[in-house]
Amino acid sequence: MLGKLKSLLGGKSNKEKNLPETLTQEDEQRILTEGSQGQKQALAHRTDARPEVLYYLAEDASPEIRRAIAQNPSTPIQAAEKLTSDEDEEVRSELARKIGRLVPGLDAGEQKALREKAIKVLEALAADQLPKVRAYVAQEIKSADSVPKAIVEKLARDVEDIVCGPILQYSPLLNDEDLREIIAAGASSAALESIASRALVSEDVSQDIAATLDVPAISALLTNENAQIREDTLDQIIDQAQSVEDLHEPVALRPQLSMRAMKRIAGFVASALVHAMMEQAELPEEQAEELLERVRDRLLSERVGDEEEQAMAKQAMDFFERGLLNDEFILEQIEENRRELLLQCLAVMADIPAKTVRQIIHSKSGRAVTALAWRAQLSMRTAYELQTKYALVPTAQLLAAKNGKDYPIDENELDWHLSYFVEQA
Repeated sequence: MLGKLKSLLGGKSNKEKNLPETLTQEDEQRILTEGSQGQKQALAHRTDARPEVLYYLAEDASPEIRRAIAQNPSTPIQAAEKLTSDEDEEVRSELARKIGRLVPGLDAGEQKALREKAIKVLEALAADQLPKVRAYVAQEIKSADSVPKAIVEKLARDVEDIVCGPILQYSPLLNDEDLREIIAAGASSAALESIASRALVSEDVSQDIAATLDVPAISALLTNENAQIREDTLDQIIDQAQSVEDLHEPVALRPQLSMRAMKRIAGFVASALVHAMMEQAELPEEQAEELLERVRDRLLSERVGDEEEQAMAKQAMDFFERGLLNDEFILEQIEENRRELLLQCLAVMADIPAKTVRQIIHSKSGRAVTALAWRAQLSMRTAYELQTKYALVPTAQLLAAKNGKDYPIDENELDWHLSYFVEQA
């Protein structure tokens, strides 16, 4: 038994405070009656000290000595029982760590009395008034399948997130019925997020999480590839996501979306997210173009008013005069979906009217968009990002870089593609 304890918990070196390598009863007695504080503390760490010595030290006035006793894998369970009500929170915390590791390792073949006492200690620590102590217990037993379920259920319903979180996310002892009861009882946002992050989330549990409308929990559910989400549940989430921007990315990047779901999502998320959604789904060209056309139509209907357009144009000129317009700035606007500001910045950088830039962006021509980027003195990498995430150029019309970084057509052709739109203005 002692060997199991030591392997689970580790032990202290026998070369502390100049104590003998091998302790005799006389050595122990001398330290207890005449030893210094440091020697007693060293003795409290010794795994070869007699159980009655460790039990005696469990009542020492020094909290440092009692902490050492709480840590010691050789401390008898009777002393551990005494320490569950210790006034020093660090003593109870150390005991929680140790007992939390010990109990899952005690199988049915261990001495019945020892296991029962260890479980009694664990129960006391799981009910400790200090959240930190309960949290140590939860952290140690979160993945165990051999601890009493009653302890797990108590911790899972704890009001403190640091206590219930690890149990809700990892415990194999909690079934769907348990989880659904906890959700129905009004679990906190952090608790819901822990449930949504479990290694496997059933369709019913996913439905209950979605019904809470809790954004962080639903986001965690969407990003959990092992969460099973029914189509009608996903429809509810998409309904909510239309007015909650924090859900746009997780819902768009949810694996294995149906074409129907992607069409709905494309109706409100940023064009860059639509592109990422399409890339992840590896859609055939025809379906991809159907999605892109849906987004283009939406963007045309979302054009800003004249006053806002003028304000954006003024802001773009200010950025230009301050020398802020470069590849990094443009890429940031693409990712942040600042479409009108980006358009006005491209107009200033390329020195062509914003109306012409708008026509180029809506042309579906990869060559025209690339020519615009070239005139704005942007890199080919940025030109490709403008094609895919901003202008939503069809796959067949995309113009890729040459040698990974260079413009693939010469300046004369680039100028020709640009002049076609400029001359029409």
